[in-house]
Amino acid sequence: MRPPVADIAAPPFPVKAPWVNVATLRMDKQRGRPVLIEFWDYCRVNSLRTLPYIKAWHERYAEAGLRVISVHCPGFAPSRDEDAVREAVARLGIEHPVLIDTAMQLWQLYGNEGWPARYLWDQEGMLYEVHFGEGGYAETEQAIGELLGIDVTAVPPVHLEDDPGALLVVPSQDQPGSWSGPYEAGGVWAVLEGDGEVSANDEAIVVDHAGAYPLVLHDRHTEGVLDLRVGDGVTCHAVCFTAGLVDPEDVVTDDALDVIAETDDDPRG
Repeated sequence: MRPPVADIAAPPFPVKAPWVNVATLRMDKQRGRPVLIEFWDYCRVNSLRTLPYIKAWHERYAEAGLRVISVHCPGFAPSRDEDAVREAVARLGIEHPVLIDTAMQLWQLYGNEGWPARYLWDQEGMLYEVHFGEGGYAETEQAIGELLGIDVTAVPPVHLEDDPGALLVVPSQDQPGSWSGPYEAGGVWAVLEGDGEVSANDEAIVVDHAGAYPLVLHDRHTEGVLDLRVGDGVTCHAVCFTAGLVDPEDVVTDDALDVIAETDDDPRG
């Protein structure tokens, strides 16, 4: 969405925060080019689902002048380990600059409230477009094209749930720790670290790095029961849920309509 006013200036980057893939950057030195900032956490599934678009925009538009910067802010204990963040950047194939904001300094300057969140700044360092949560990818890419003065064709939806016309049901709330029980969602994930295995509904999952692991994935919004068993050497920090597709013909009551949301209105993860 576009900001309510046109004179919101970009905050500076923290002076002592470490960077990955690039030498230290200064926001005031980016004048003359649009800058896309995204707050993310490698342990959050919502951030991982958005990442393919961020990477694609860097690949498509860096040569045209766009600067893409991912700002890593920790939402779980493993995310505070800077070495683990660097390993995740390499494992996920991220080639654009990454600022490690372990102290949440830039997060606080932005007044940010959730993951993922992206802010597109124009060539004068003024806020041009903003989006919270998943979705809104075509709108952001169109805004990038406007700033660069080029025609763009949006990246095709990476997930079926990303289609602008998709109807989603708000999933169950995330649960702390090693949780089992009934849920409603399109997918069930766990934030894990260590070296070993977990079992989700009798399916073994190998854990060899800290991050978000898929436990149960459905084709659409589904009611289910999770039976999670965590083996030796593994710590489960949270169980998280992602929204699933729903067919419009399945919506038959006003109460059901209340839980339907289009992808562009996804809550912050």
